[in-house]
Amino acid sequence: MVDPLTEAKSSNGGVTNPYHRTEHCDNMHGYRCDKEVGILGIDISKDHLVSSEGRVYENNKKGYEEILKVKLNTIVVEPTGAYSIKPCQYFKEKGIKILQVSPNILWKEKDLRGKKTDFYDAQKLINMANKAKEYNYNPLKELVTLYIFLKDLEAKYKNRVKRALFLVSDEEKISKEMLEEFSKGNFKIQLYNLEYTKIVLEEIEVLSKALLETSEKIKEVEKMIQLQSENHVLLTIPGIGKLSSGIIIGIVGDIKRFPNPESFVAYCGLDPIVERSGKATVSKGISKKGNKYLRSLFYFLAEMNYSRNPTLLEFYENHKEKLKGKKLYTALARKLARIVWSVWYNNKPYEPK
Repeated sequence: MVDPLTEAKSSNGGVTNPYHRTEHCDNMHGYRCDKEVGILGIDISKDHLVSSEGRVYENNKKGYEEILKVKLNTIVVEPTGAYSIKPCQYFKEKGIKILQVSPNILWKEKDLRGKKTDFYDAQKLINMANKAKEYNYNPLKELVTLYIFLKDLEAKYKNRVKRALFLVSDEEKISKEMLEEFSKGNFKIQLYNLEYTKIVLEEIEVLSKALLETSEKIKEVEKMIQLQSENHVLLTIPGIGKLSSGIIIGIVGDIKRFPNPESFVAYCGLDPIVERSGKATVSKGISKKGNKYLRSLFYFLAEMNYSRNPTLLEFYENHKEKLKGKKLYTALARKLARIVWSVWYNNKPYEPK
């Protein structure tokens, strides 16, 4: 008999035993981990890998080695962020084909089949193998993730330095030269001699060192991203450089997962919200439900570089009387996202219409 502790647990608690009939399936499931199965569905979480065979493995090297004892050539998984990258890469390097099913496809199946359990999720993955795409590690994604993390860290350090400086001085502008002096403990500015001044100056010194180091690391990562995006078709779009194209590619991954420009615009959170009641139509702005980094990037590029892009410039001239300020630049950002989708999806250089 199978140890019930190794069986796949339900998301609602308790144990899902693959030997028992349930509301999901009328078939009796055997425990076949010692046989040649060819293909295996695996539901991945932070700590466990639940297989379509009904067994739970640890999400670590010990668990991976146990799975390798099963004679298989293909594993089907659902991408679950960082938790799935390590096992997918491990098995791929062991010569096993890894297929990934889009979470959207899997959720549609869950809605049709009833309540969620990890064991039946793993089984469904096998049935969706024909809808899956082969896993490929994208080093640019890791670089962009690091870049975004460092940029967020840089902003936090800057804000903290400004706060600390306000507590002891009336100085408002902070230059790189000032930070270099602060990091050495040199404060050639007028200071308030207050009870907490010494402690705050120590904080500024530490923060200045960290900020300078972070800024230098950002420059290094930027160069690496630019090298990864060389010769990409997105570089044919006026107003998009190597860094911005690299960030877009790193975040999006495979543009083919967006079958039309509307789906890509929605992923960027730039899709408009419109409410209609009778003959009245009310615009509620944009959804902001997509990737906030892409949304911010497209807005920035549209605002700064629209005059360099013939399509955006024409749009600007045609709509500048009706749309003002942020509304106009948001519309330009949405237009730019559609251009990016078209050029990338069709793999054809940009041509102004």
